[in-house]
Amino acid sequence: MTNEAIQEGVPSDYFTAFSSSKIKYTYNKIREVKSYRVGELFSAYRDILWDDGRHKYNVSSFIGEIDEILLGERFSAFDQSTLDNLIGTLRQRGNSNATINRKMAALSKLLRKAYKMGDIHSLPEFRRQKERAGRIRFLERDEEARLFAAIRNRSEDAYRLSVFLVDSGCRLGEALGLIWNDIQEHRVSFWITKSGRSRTIPMTERVKEVIKLPPTEGRRPKGPFTKLSQAQYRAIWNEAKAEVGLGADDQVVPHILRHTCASRLVQGGIDIRRVQMWLGHQTLSMTMRYAHLATNDLDGCVTVLETPRSIGADSDLVVAAAPAKTSDKAPKQNKKSEPGEEKSTPKAAQRSSKSR
Repeated sequence: MTNEAIQEGVPSDYFTAFSSSKIKYTYNKIREVKSYRVGELFSAYRDILWDDGRHKYNVSSFIGEIDEILLGERFSAFDQSTLDNLIGTLRQRGNSNATINRKMAALSKLLRKAYKMGDIHSLPEFRRQKERAGRIRFLERDEEARLFAAIRNRSEDAYRLSVFLVDSGCRLGEALGLIWNDIQEHRVSFWITKSGRSRTIPMTERVKEVIKLPPTEGRRPKGPFTKLSQAQYRAIWNEAKAEVGLGADDQVVPHILRHTCASRLVQGGIDIRRVQMWLGHQTLSMTMRYAHLATNDLDGCVTVLETPRSIGADSDLVVAAAPAKTSDKAPKQNKKSEPGEEKSTPKAAQRSSKSR
């Protein structure tokens, strides 16, 4: 546009197009940066992230301990140094790597939710601590018989539950949560599981017997084991194991029945993948803890080791040595042959072998 046109006030196509277009201005919302305690975040999101039950109770204990270690510090960003100091304090308190991993899993789940909701604006990197493959305790047949007899003397319902646990391999909470609709013909289905995946397994003959309630007066309970709570069963369990001389063994807890079921399956020749499906493990690595018990495939190794080597005709033992590597051009031998000793050449060796 020329200076003359501007002075004369002549409109141009440029200004016309510019004035007719709509320009929108957007402004980002400015949010106040707030700080929170770990306990406050847990109170806000615990019912969203975790279902009611024993696991939620354990998570509540974990978060409470973490908040106590952090001295109730408020933060808007959870940095890496804070996480490293937290892990170091837990290790000083005697926590194993497996325990630290469980506590950090709960914290990570909580912080990721808070980050997604905009409560905090940075997250640290959570690295799984290396866990040792510890010894897995399971009940021998005689231990099971003595323990179950002591339990039965105290409670018939607790005895029925014990038999169900050891033959099904389910978790205590899964058994207590069963209702009659979960039991169909020869199978039982677990819908409320730790992994969130339902599964259905067949029942053994004695499981079929123990899920039958004895005839009683009054209203039928909701499920085969709903008369018991976890606290009641654990109290009966602890009294019974002390009676049979297992009170000092801290690994003899109700969860040992799940280990016992898994070990019997593996020792009986069931492959690891089927054991995983039976137990409802989310990953195969969980089931691989029992893989060392599958020794049936190794029995053939003993046969090979115990079988004597072939005996030679002229010697007691024939040992085959690996041929030494030689270069393409063998060095000339300057050694003179002794009197009466014939020089051996490859051609001479071939002729002698043919004559034989």
